[in-house]
Amino acid sequence: MSWVVAAAVIANLVVIWVGRHRFAQRHSCDPKTWPLVGAQLETFRNFHRLHDWLLSFFSDHHRTVKLSLISTTLFFTVDPGNVEHILKGNFPNYPKGASARRAMYDFLGDGIFSSDGETWKKHRKVASLEFSNRKLRDFSTNAFREDALLLVQILDAVASSQKIVDLQDLLMRMTLNSICKVGFGIQIGSLSPALPDVPFGRSFDTVNEITATRLFNPLWELKKALNIGDEGVLKQEVEVLNSFTTNVIQKRRVELEGKDEGRADLLSRFMAYNEGQPGAFSDKELRDAILNFVIAGRDTSAITLSWFIYCMCNHPHVADRVFEETVEVLGLQEKTQNYSFEEVAERISYEALGKMHYLHAALTETLRLYPAVPRDGKLAAGDDILPDGTRVKRGDRVAYVPYSMGRMEFLWGADALTYNPDRWLQDGIFQPESPFKFSAFQAGPRVCLGKESAYLQMKMTAALLLYFFTFHIVPGHVVKYRVMLVMPMANGLRVRVSHR
Repeated sequence: MSWVVAAAVIANLVVIWVGRHRFAQRHSCDPKTWPLVGAQLETFRNFHRLHDWLLSFFSDHHRTVKLSLISTTLFFTVDPGNVEHILKGNFPNYPKGASARRAMYDFLGDGIFSSDGETWKKHRKVASLEFSNRKLRDFSTNAFREDALLLVQILDAVASSQKIVDLQDLLMRMTLNSICKVGFGIQIGSLSPALPDVPFGRSFDTVNEITATRLFNPLWELKKALNIGDEGVLKQEVEVLNSFTTNVIQKRRVELEGKDEGRADLLSRFMAYNEGQPGAFSDKELRDAILNFVIAGRDTSAITLSWFIYCMCNHPHVADRVFEETVEVLGLQEKTQNYSFEEVAERISYEALGKMHYLHAALTETLRLYPAVPRDGKLAAGDDILPDGTRVKRGDRVAYVPYSMGRMEFLWGADALTYNPDRWLQDGIFQPESPFKFSAFQAGPRVCLGKESAYLQMKMTAALLLYFFTFHIVPGHVVKYRVMLVMPMANGLRVRVSHR
């Protein structure tokens, strides 16, 4: 019976150990942890609502949350002082890090979003030069206008037939069309009237979602080695992405061979960088650049426009004010049937969009509450103390959380949860906030290079849509986010479209 006594003693010791551990945590504001596994089980249980789960731990007085997992310790912060420290003040100490690079490598390779050091600097340098190029801006403006018109024509038919449509799907198709033109100089036809299946877009979304789970799953590398579960799916879908990018790159090399056409698309500009010299981009680097452009230029803009229309459905007075501003700035009449889609689109110039302050505020307010990138993590390369006193050890991960920051009363006031574009305006003029408070576009050396381009496409599309149409969410349709590297709607955005 000695083994029975021993088992009982061990069981009692385990109960006491766990009990003392939980007792020591009784005043903690952080997620519940258990011996050995930390908060891993709680994270798995709440992963489907990750952003709101994290939000529940933040308060005006508890601005940094510690999440202890099996493989690492993560700190999530909503403190602007910490954000500035991470993204600017002590930038060298907070790279993406090797573990995040491994998790994202199959998807984004060594592109601008997942790389560090000299690789990141190389991609950043070329992208920075091109995004400041007026030729690219003019090329982008025309591409955005063309694709917004294609979308409007589809919605015109939908409104006439009273069909229900998934607007997020259409917006994803539109921005995929645009990024393929601006980024790679190709026509993908995702907004053709028949709305064809786009394997590249479908595979891109699947890989994006599985990659996000890797960041919280300590067993993903084992699953990858065994080629089981979602890792087996990811491998197959990555092959679709690689086939697409290889085909695009090979065709472009043939088109550019012996020619200097001065093409404006980003892929051609990257190919021209140091051509024939040391430092020129390899096909692998070009593949990584393409997929990083897609996640930046397709997903974020389409996701923001989807949440924007959702907000317009819930706040129709805001949609009416955008309509009125469009009428005033473009010199239009309120009777929309007096104009063709093309006539209105031609009036929406880069300069005209710059005068649409209320529309800019409405889109920015959408990003405050529904940021396309809801969280962004870094690795602590060395021990550090954040401005709020949080002690970070070498190897810990530190993330700022735009989703939660947009909902903090200490940052935005008692109406932080209220959708209110007027908070961004003073005497009718848009007033930007500190990027360390409104962090949807990052800040510091990694600040988003495509911010102006994103606003250009979003404002052009939104102005056209709200001038000609009104939108109503289908009764019973559940709108919630999907946990990925970005924050799309899990069930799409099913709406009825009416002519204004």
